[in-house]
Amino acid sequence: MRCWWDMITKAGPMFGYYPNASKTHLIVKQEYVQSAKGLFDGSGITVIADGDRYLGAAIGTRTYIEQYVKNKISEFIEPTLQPLQGEHLKYKSANGEVLLRAISDVAAVDLHVAISLLRMCGGYCKLVHLARTTPTILCEDSLKFFDEEVRLCFSSCVAIDVPDPQWQQAQLSPKLGGLGLRSLSLHSCAAFISSLASLEMGNPDNIHLQQAILRFNARVSPQDSITMESVLNSPPQQKSLSQMLDSFAFHSLLSSASPVNKARMLSVSSPHASSWITAIPSTRWKMHLESAEFQMAIRWWLGLKTSDASPCPFCPDLVLDPLGHHATSCRHGGDVVIRHNHLRDIVADFCRQAHLSVRVEAGYGLSSDHSNTRPADVLVQGWDRGSPAALDITVTSPLTPATLRDASSTAGAAAYAAECRKHTANDAKCQELGWACIPLAVETFGNWGMEAQGVFSRLASALGMHQGTSKSWALHTIYSRLNMSLVRSVARSILGRSYVV
Repeated sequence: MRCWWDMITKAGPMFGYYPNASKTHLIVKQEYVQSAKGLFDGSGITVIADGDRYLGAAIGTRTYIEQYVKNKISEFIEPTLQPLQGEHLKYKSANGEVLLRAISDVAAVDLHVAISLLRMCGGYCKLVHLARTTPTILCEDSLKFFDEEVRLCFSSCVAIDVPDPQWQQAQLSPKLGGLGLRSLSLHSCAAFISSLASLEMGNPDNIHLQQAILRFNARVSPQDSITMESVLNSPPQQKSLSQMLDSFAFHSLLSSASPVNKARMLSVSSPHASSWITAIPSTRWKMHLESAEFQMAIRWWLGLKTSDASPCPFCPDLVLDPLGHHATSCRHGGDVVIRHNHLRDIVADFCRQAHLSVRVEAGYGLSSDHSNTRPADVLVQGWDRGSPAALDITVTSPLTPATLRDASSTAGAAAYAAECRKHTANDAKCQELGWACIPLAVETFGNWGMEAQGVFSRLASALGMHQGTSKSWALHTIYSRLNMSLVRSVARSILGRSYVV
């Protein structure tokens, strides 16, 4: 190695390569330190035995790597906070990283913003590089400790002692009804396998890769298990491996849940239901929840207790249930009407942005039976081959006795039943008026029916074309605004009827 170094030092400048001995470390076993120092004496190279940091990863002995991981994690748990200038509350450590203590402080000012920061900036994502570059067996204890600190931070922010099943749901991706607070210790094996395989560094005899594969297979279903051969021949993406881990965790929770919680889990894991969680908080665009609203929304979303067994103030003969079902469905007090009208106005606004001619609450007294029903919450002109479309919004709960059986086994069953009811009530009148009847049914947890999804897809295409954005972004915007409004109304309905200390 000394001959190689001398050759590089001499010939390197001819090719524009100038070795810097002061930045060069030689890591050797403890028993070779003295001989190595003798060989490289005068070269300027530092000889060490424990290890060193290289491109953000630790190289060296097991003791050094374990200590490096602990030190890295401590940056997020025990920071030196430095307030920054500006109108918003901001904290940074000496190396500029957003930290868990800072997020807890932000929660005292704005809970919605704090949990969004925890999900996007302060949790799993901060240590992904560490998990990809460090063998799982060498950092698992430290990663479990970090997961516990994230859990404590979350519990401190929302002022809720979250039980294990609900915390397991919170650790799922938002697509599966979670809060995106992924477990670093659970997903570290996926990160390490993907990293090693993608760099073509995989070796069948690599003990660390073997251990990571064993850990991964113990946490997924048998049909998703992987082998050393499959990993080396077709390197898997970290995203796909993490989806397998999340899927197994979700179905494990689902299999042990009660019928009510099964219906809730299926609804919150439906497409776009969690768009209010992934939306960036913004008061300007009405995409923000007050702290009390957000805390109650988290309770309700995770299936935690939302109220005591006290009478409903608007329905004295009915007792409030702990999951908030009655509060979100109660037709007294005006909350249902307000919620409906907010959703109607948002749909109408998106139609106008798409340059469609719309009219709200149309159809009163127009049919031959002179009924007082309005089959069109939003009447869109020229929708179906030149004919108007009557968009009729309805909100239903998957936890009602009439739909619970189907909703606990089939996602979207409650929304489909609501669509059928609307067609039965309005098809004849709409046909007489020459309108297409299109129910926009949504479950209280944000799962929109198939007909509503078709309408929003078409609206997103038009919005993308007129506003110069992609259809996917326009679709995300539609669902985010609608479901944020829906969750806000749900939280207010529960808060207006009960309060849990």
